[in-house]
Amino acid sequence: MKVGFIGLGIMGYHMACNLSKSGYQVYVYDIMPEAVKRTEKSGCIGCASIKEVVGQCDDIITMLPNGPHVKSVVLGDGGIAEFGNRGTFIIDMSSIAPEVSREIAERLNQKGIHMMDAPVSGGEPKAADGTLAIMAGGSREDFERASKYFDILGASAILVGNVGSGNTCKLTNQMIVAVNIAALSEGLQLAARAGADVEKVYEAIKGGLAGSAVMNAKAPMMLEGNYKPGFKIDLHIKDLTNAMETGYATHTPMPLTAQIMQMFQVLKADGCGQEDHGALIKYYQKLTGTDVAQ
Repeated sequence: MKVGFIGLGIMGYHMACNLSKSGYQVYVYDIMPEAVKRTEKSGCIGCASIKEVVGQCDDIITMLPNGPHVKSVVLGDGGIAEFGNRGTFIIDMSSIAPEVSREIAERLNQKGIHMMDAPVSGGEPKAADGTLAIMAGGSREDFERASKYFDILGASAILVGNVGSGNTCKLTNQMIVAVNIAALSEGLQLAARAGADVEKVYEAIKGGLAGSAVMNAKAPMMLEGNYKPGFKIDLHIKDLTNAMETGYATHTPMPLTAQIMQMFQVLKADGCGQEDHGALIKYYQKLTGTDVAQ
């Protein structure tokens, strides 16, 4: 069983390794040679080019930073489309703008190459343990073809609609996550400044209506002052940029998303772009001088 995997960053590394551990021959490529060598230590087969991956595999997963990177890898010189044959299947698990997914898929269709968008949620921890939430866009037939990979990479995989729908769902997810992190940050700041034991406040409310997966993932990091990235601020800015552009195109009012985008931009200007998006609480700390870390 062979599968190609292109893009071995924070998420892609774990995803490729999980496929390898499950018995697949995983042919990997990344523009960073050290990333390829890292996955080879986990049993993946390193390739020197996209052409080499496509030459070995009919099914190819891509996990890349943004739309321009996906277009380059898939449609650019030396890209997948140049070497792929009729029946080649691309599963793009990157988080990009829905219209870019649709554009790429339409151009691939002219060559008989199938594509679906299947972005994920869960960050590095869930990529590592294979429990990502996968939001897929494409045909039912392609979804069924991809399901054997989704079963390894995720705890859930939902076919949302046609190509582009997966990334529409992911943008919705990222908006809601951002609002949750901002609300959590604001609430913990109030608790700290009002003299409460912030950790006990978190323990008291996490089982109630305010509790969420976001709270359980980010509150402990905030209380420790730990902002090692599971999902970087820079990447969340990218996702919210795509969300805002989609909002403009569909005339959708998004005032909360716009506000949090500005908060992230302040932190990026302060040099925090490579920190975890839970570092959003630093925006409030910058305003108040109060650090909630224990």
